[in-house]
This record gives sequence, C-alpha cells and structure tokens, in this order.
Amino acid sequence: MTRIAFLGLGDIGTPMAAHLADAFELTVWNRTPAKATAFAGAHKATVAPTAAEAVRGAAVVCTCLSTSVDVESVVASAVSALGPEVVWVDFTSGDPATSQRIAARLAAIGVPFIDAPVSGGTSGAQQGTLTLMLGGDPIVIERVRPVLEAVGKKIVHCGPIGAGDAVKAVNNALLAINLWSAGEGLAALKKAGVPSAVALDVINASSGRSNATMTLIPERVVSRAFPRTFRLALLDKDVGIAAQVARDQKVPSPLLQLAAELMRLAHATLGESADHAEMVKVIERWAGVEIT
Repeated sequence: MTRIAFLGLGDIGTPMAAHLADAFELTVWNRTPAKATAFAGAHKATVAPTAAEAVRGAAVVCTCLSTSVDVESVVASAVSALGPEVVWVDFTSGDPATSQRIAARLAAIGVPFIDAPVSGGTSGAQQGTLTLMLGGDPIVIERVRPVLEAVGKKIVHCGPIGAGDAVKAVNNALLAINLWSAGEGLAALKKAGVPSAVALDVINASSGRSNATMTLIPERVVSRAFPRTFRLALLDKDVGIAAQVARDQKVPSPLLQLAAELMRLAHATLGESADHAEMVKVIERWAGVEIT
C-alpha cells in the first residue's frame, strides 16, 4: 500500500491529505483545480487533472466531499480507471442510502467500499486526531488501517455499510440540539438578569453541561468571535440525514425532526458561509438579546 488517491481538498480534506502525503505516495484531485495545485506546492503530492487519472493505479482511493451525491458523481466519472486491488474509503459525512448504493456499484466490479465520516473539526484534522466512524467489512477495514491511522486517533467500526454515516449524522444532530437548546436557555436567563458567564459557570458545574456550553458558547458566542470552522450548511445537511435515518427506522423522533427544521431555517436565514455556532444569532434576533 504505497499509492493513495485523495479526492476533495476542503477544510477537512486538506489537512487529512497532508498527513497522508507524509506517509504515502499521494495523488490529489479537487473540483477546483487551483486548490490541488496549491496543495502540491506545499506538500509532496502529484496533481491529477481528472478524478479518473487520480485513482488510476491507486491502492486506496479516499474521498472527502460535501455530500454522498457528490461522491456518487465522482465514482461514476472514475470507476473505469479503478484497479483490481483498490479499496474506496469515503470520509464524507454522507447518507447511508447513497453510500449503500455506491458500495453496490463498486462491489459489482470487485472494489470494496467503506463509509468513514470523521469528527473533530479542522483542529482534529490538522492534528491527525480525528474520530473515524466506519461502516463496512471489518476485514477490508484492517487492509486500510495504516491510512486510517494516519488521519485519526479513534477508529470505530460501527457496523455494515452506512452505519458510519448514520452515527455521524446522529452525533451532529445531538450537537445541533445541545447548541440550540443552550442558546434558548441562555437568552432567557440573560433577559431575566443573569449574565451569560454566570449562567455558564453554574451549568458547566452541573448536569446541564455539554460541549456546547463548555466550549462552543464561551469561545465563540459570548466572545462574539464566531470562527469559521464548520459551516452551518453542512450541519443542516447532517441533521437532515439523522432525521431521515430515524424515519427510515420508524423510530418516533419529534425532537430530531424539529431540529432538522430549525437547522434549515437557520441555514436559510444566515446563509451558506455561516459557522454552525452562528445559529445562536437566530435565537438572539428572536429574543432581542445578545448572549454575552
């Protein structure tokens, strides 16, 4: 396993590919060619003009794109160039149904597929400490473990194809619910005369604490910094997938369904470039108060 193809150099994909460039012979491709050229200028990597050229001769193909539909399109354009011993590892935060469809198409030509969405944000990608949630054959996962370990610290096999996507979507739905509910609660407390710092001091020493109250809100909302590390548009997509998973499994899920509606509303209100923590701004507008 020496040659790796990495397709998709976004905010998460770029630092992941950088770790792989340190350990393997790497070929990169991106839908915006300038990003691939810039990456190759900073790292030891070859730029391919097309996805098909990128995967030709690769032992492992890695994708890290916005949606599973994007991955399916890339597979369609590159499938004829895949070799007989290749494994396709998809780091996209995708949807189970499309991943299963992609896996079936690749299986028809003898190419195994693993859905391997990641958690940890841009900092985790930069540090190589991402959590990987894997769906697929455990024997195939062991074949590509060196690639997985180059980008992640915690590697968990979740089940069959699509299981990694499902776990990632539900995880991100919980993130959205925690952040939104904390925003509502802190806005109400601020209007009741409780400074947000005081409220957070109590909450974070009590049973209501979460990553939202301990990290996101103090560092991004109260500070008004709102760094752009994970787009609200992508969280909207992930929560929608979680809501669909619940519907597909016929699990009553009023809170997940409501969270999906709220993420769509916040995304439409704040636009494509907003960071996920900026969803709190919608609550602030409705309440007429800033969580500071």
